Amino acid sequence: MLSPDPDGISAGMTPGFANHIVTEAVSGAVPLGRNSPQKTPFGLYAEQLSGTAFTAPRADNRRSWLYRLRPTAQHGAYRPYPGARHFASAPFSDLPPSPNRLRWDPLPIPAEPTDFIDGIITYCGNGDVAAVVGFAVHLYACNRSMDARAFFNADGEMLIVPQQGALRIITELGRFEVAPQQIALIPRGVRFQVTPLDGVARGYICENYGALFRLPELGPIGANGLANARDFETPAAWFEDVDAPFELIQKFQGHFWATRLPHSPFDVVGWHGNLAPCRYDLRRFNTINTVSYDHPDPSIFTVLTSPSDTPGVANCDFVIFPPRWMVAEDTFRPPWFHRNVMSEFMGLVTGAYDAKAGGFAPGGASLHNQMASHGPDRSSYENAIAASLAPHKIEATMAFMFEGRLPFRPTRFAAEADFAQRDYDACWSGFAKARLPVQGDNM
Repeated sequence: MLSPDPDGISAGMTPGFANHIVTEAVSGAVPLGRNSPQKTPFGLYAEQLSGTAFTAPRADNRRSWLYRLRPTAQHGAYRPYPGARHFASAPFSDLPPSPNRLRWDPLPIPAEPTDFIDGIITYCGNGDVAAVVGFAVHLYACNRSMDARAFFNADGEMLIVPQQGALRIITELGRFEVAPQQIALIPRGVRFQVTPLDGVARGYICENYGALFRLPELGPIGANGLANARDFETPAAWFEDVDAPFELIQKFQGHFWATRLPHSPFDVVGWHGNLAPCRYDLRRFNTINTVSYDHPDPSIFTVLTSPSDTPGVANCDFVIFPPRWMVAEDTFRPPWFHRNVMSEFMGLVTGAYDAKAGGFAPGGASLHNQMASHGPDRSSYENAIAASLAPHKIEATMAFMFEGRLPFRPTRFAAEADFAQRDYDACWSGFAKARLPVQGDNM
């Protein structure tokens, strides 16, 4: 299997977002003309995996038919799983909601052997997993493979944003690799396994409880731009026929459960449908930016969106700040000072963010809740108002934001972590008072 290739579609991957795909690891595994014939090819078991309600509108309906060596119903009872101790779910009630701005240094790599699932740390979230509303934000740090174990999330889809180290992800529907500056999207319910290819790995996760992520509408932009559907990649069918003990862990309503299988769960020989894991290279994003004046709203950098029941208001937007040209005239070019009805969680994959001169490092994070005042720190502001306004390119950077309509509640672990920055507010201290011209007595 080929490594992630930013310059082309990798072998064994199909381009397109939420396309209906037919893929077979063994020719003839997928039946023709019907989904569940009386006798399936090779005696495989037909199973439908539904990511939306049966009656969802056709444009929104996501499902795939899988043809596998054994039915997934063949397992024993689940028992509580004692791991994943810092992997939490909404609603978060450890602490009251806080209006304070929060920021963290990079999440430390664990000293003990820790795999992807046990290395997930929940920072904050909103909504309610039982009500299928909102999302949670996690970071992961791991240094070992998920050997002989797999995981699936019954609570939501998982958007994985690697920051350090590439990952090999094996899923029921195929396998692929994802590296920093790429993302992986794993649908709700899909079983998967993660191996850190560089020995250690760290990154971010958005666990979306709400409507499935989709490409945003383009409106006046027209037919092209932002994240193009052709640049998403879906893996081809791949399976393993291994009769050996395997641990299967699931997350269900915020709790973790495990059962034992006598075989590998990655036994899907062929499948067809439009519900599948996918990969996207953030470096392919077609950035739309001003060519006249003013910094545009960050919504112009949206890669994926999970809509809410209110038109134009997202349950969650995934927004990036990639390399881009800055050419605006008579304009303060970094993001402006802002108070927002939406709430924002930011991360940094590489480089620096143009509104924060220091303190915001790759692997770190920040949280600005609903109506919290935020914007450039003093150093970034002073540099920006003194800068020459010749065209220049912001290079070697990749910041991102998970933005939602509901306020975030931080977890106690994140709020009390020794890598939380207690002095974050200080970056806005020392701004000089504006100087007005001397006025006469207007009384």
